Amino acid sequence: MRHPAGEPITGRHIGGATSHFRAATARAEDGGPPGFASSSKSKPMKMFPLFTDLKQRPVLVVGGGEVAARKVASLLAAGALVTVGAPRLGRSLARLAGDRRIRHAAGEYREDWLDGAWLVIAATADRTVNSTVARDAARRRLFANVVDDAELSSFHVPAIIDRSPVVIAISSGGVAPMLARRLRERLETLLDPGLGALARLLERHRARIRERLPALDARRRWYDALFDGTISAYLRAGQSLRAETVLEAALQAPAAPGLGSVALVGAGPGDPGLLTLKALRALNQADVILHDRLVSADVLALARRDAEFIEVGKTGGGHSTSQDAIHAAMLAHARAGRRVVRLKGGDPFVFGRGGEELEFLHAHAIPCEVVPGITAALACAAYAGVPLTHREHAQSVRFITAHCRDSLDTLDWRALAQERQTLAVYMGVGDLAGLRDNLLAHGRAASTPFALVENGSRPGQRVVTGTLAQLPERANGHKVRSPALLILGEVAALAERLHWHGAPPLGAPPPATVPLRHAA
Repeated sequence: MRHPAGEPITGRHIGGATSHFRAATARAEDGGPPGFASSSKSKPMKMFPLFTDLKQRPVLVVGGGEVAARKVASLLAAGALVTVGAPRLGRSLARLAGDRRIRHAAGEYREDWLDGAWLVIAATADRTVNSTVARDAARRRLFANVVDDAELSSFHVPAIIDRSPVVIAISSGGVAPMLARRLRERLETLLDPGLGALARLLERHRARIRERLPALDARRRWYDALFDGTISAYLRAGQSLRAETVLEAALQAPAAPGLGSVALVGAGPGDPGLLTLKALRALNQADVILHDRLVSADVLALARRDAEFIEVGKTGGGHSTSQDAIHAAMLAHARAGRRVVRLKGGDPFVFGRGGEELEFLHAHAIPCEVVPGITAALACAAYAGVPLTHREHAQSVRFITAHCRDSLDTLDWRALAQERQTLAVYMGVGDLAGLRDNLLAHGRAASTPFALVENGSRPGQRVVTGTLAQLPERANGHKVRSPALLILGEVAALAERLHWHGAPPLGAPPPATVPLRHAA
């Protein structure tokens, strides 16, 4: 990758890229996907998801009742050679044995039934028998599932959505199987019934597609255009010949130009549930993601796993990436034909320098789009229980930054000091004393309430409250750090009784009581 001036772009140009790559590699070696840290909200996976090819492979099912019969039906659908071990078989299993679709090992369980098996399922009503099967299987290093007993199972049979050859499996790790079934029911209604037919069509033409489009980036774009077109509708309507015609036309079409694109995407304040659907789609189509330091790991975890992740964060006093270097990276990747997502915390156009980046992209004729995000003021206020406007307290709201280009001196302090308005102050933690002093000097009441929201919307959210006169001392006392947003105005007092997310606000301590002296 090269700088527009011709100089190679290295980790020196993209601040943090080299160290980020080392951290990503370490995470990959630790078992996590490269490019981002594990989700801060999630624990390590309890079970590793795995699809197995059981065609013509022996599988043992211990138990002859209806539960065992349901497991046998799924195994037969996968092509397994099923042996059912049980003293007696229920009606449906007896029919399968009579038709020689399964083999019946009659009698009480014996360990030699496990000989040659690839998997074993224990589906009896006797926990002692099930425990023995699980123990014997573990000793032989065979995966065993004990129906409705997660503790004894070394593998689980998931809830399945079958659009063969596309199969989606859902598991709760044995903790809440009814929840997994409910998720399956919902997904069944969302997924196109023609998915299987589409997969089979693509399988028939896979070699031609790879020959026509050998470059992975170009092939991805081709697939996206195909999926967004009419082919799925034709397959859903049973018109397979028309679908084939659409695919043939797409294969014969001229190759798309090599120029890539850039999407300026707002990541919101940190809660991945606040990401827009359009932002999620952009993250899943991206080849390269240039992300701010403060974009949460939970949001990055939603992106395409094989995208290239490059941190281009700015930190006060720490290692930072210059805006020119960010521009150069966007340009270089887009000119190389990649789809770039410039992922910013909050909204790109609210103190995010998105306007400068959009101007740069237009000046260099790079295809681009802007995907808005929920800005920190809206999210932090909502998650702290503070309405930014209120009929009785505030008829207007101002978004300001205490980290602007020409410092605090550029702000209209007389206007900011007016009452019955709310100030939402971005990036102001570094000079809260200067902010307080300027507001007081221009007439804002010392008793004006504030709410300082740290890590708004995230699991570690803290809200510190008090009055303007106490602002820097309260923040220092609670060691408030970035990312934090200051809400100043009469509405901030509502945080004490309207909070709903995370811990209650850290209000000012009550004044010390002085014991009354007894009259002499």
